[in-house]
Amino acid sequence: AVVSTQSTGAHLWTWSHQHYNFCPGEYVKDVTTPNQVNRTSDPIVFDLDNDPGEKYPITKGKTFKDAMALINPYLEEHRNTMVKGEPSLNYCDTMVMNWAPKGCEEINYCLQGPTTSNIKLCGWDH
Repeated sequence: AVVSTQSTGAHLWTWSHQHYNFCPGEYVKDVTTPNQVNRTSDPIVFDLDNDPGEKYPITKGKTFKDAMALINPYLEEHRNTMVKGEPSLNYCDTMVMNWAPKGCEEINYCLQGPTTSNIKLCGWDH
């Protein structure tokens, strides 16, 4: 989960995947984690103006505190108005990791989708 203002973003939950890397070649310490990690009490914060790729977390200190002062009102509103739902991106099976957006035929770059209905789903504890 990510909460952001116009120029600052905070990751409250981090998770990549235990056996599959959804972002090959990308690794950010404490963000691309193999297990779900609840960071709501200690978010990972980024300066989205200067680091739109979210590769360099803001370290603890004045900048971090200032960023959290901007984010906290949005976070509180989110917590107060959130309605728990069913996850829609909870596939933990490499066969569903396909890329076939509209127009991919035009550039001859569509990957095959799943061929079976026996797809493994991930569990979410939040």
